[in-house]
Amino acid sequence: MGLTLFSCSTEEQYTNENNENSNFERPSGNNPITKNWEFNDLNEWQDASQNSSANYYLENGNLKMFTNPNTWERTKVKTTSTFGAGTYTWRVYVPEMGVGDMSSIGAFLYKDDTHELDFEIGYGSESTRQSLNAQADDLIAYMSSQANPSQFVQTTIKRNQWYTLTIELSLTSNNRYFAKWKIDGTTVASKQLNYGTKVKFNVFCSMENLTFIGDHIPLSQNYALFDSVQYLSY
Repeated sequence: MGLTLFSCSTEEQYTNENNENSNFERPSGNNPITKNWEFNDLNEWQDASQNSSANYYLENGNLKMFTNPNTWERTKVKTTSTFGAGTYTWRVYVPEMGVGDMSSIGAFLYKDDTHELDFEIGYGSESTRQSLNAQADDLIAYMSSQANPSQFVQTTIKRNQWYTLTIELSLTSNNRYFAKWKIDGTTVASKQLNYGTKVKFNVFCSMENLTFIGDHIPLSQNYALFDSVQYLSY
């Protein structure tokens, strides 16, 4: 998979892998927590939708989420528990999406509006697509930290494919999180965060109609499939 990266942040996107890991401290002597949700049911998840009904259901071992055209529906589910340092992995099918639709597939961690780490995937605006030299079969993936500090990185990915999306939250020597975003095992963004273990996140899966990611209100019903979500603590 060829990834074309573009950063909207004036701060560094990521550093050398050896430098990234040099100050990490992983807790020792603790039993790791593992959560593996395969969506045979929705135990340990709850509805978090806004401006919409619960537009999701289980189908063939997948969580299917959708939004309707000509709406600003925001279809979301989140874990009932919160989590900290560790590796978060979503297995997501990214279909063809409506041309120019302001619609986004989301896999993200959320505490509040200033503590949020995202994957967002959509068609993208025409100006963004041009800046990334996006091809007809490309969609745009956004990797972002909303604040503390903010960072926004973009890359093209192919539609009609399954992807493994990963956010790794390691702890540095000063007990703050260092975040890495990976697509199919390839690091596409990273950021030193200004906060640490006092901040715990709910894990989200979503399909939302959002104004930042396209050129017009969605004209199509857009959907995503989530095969599984996993959390492994450090």
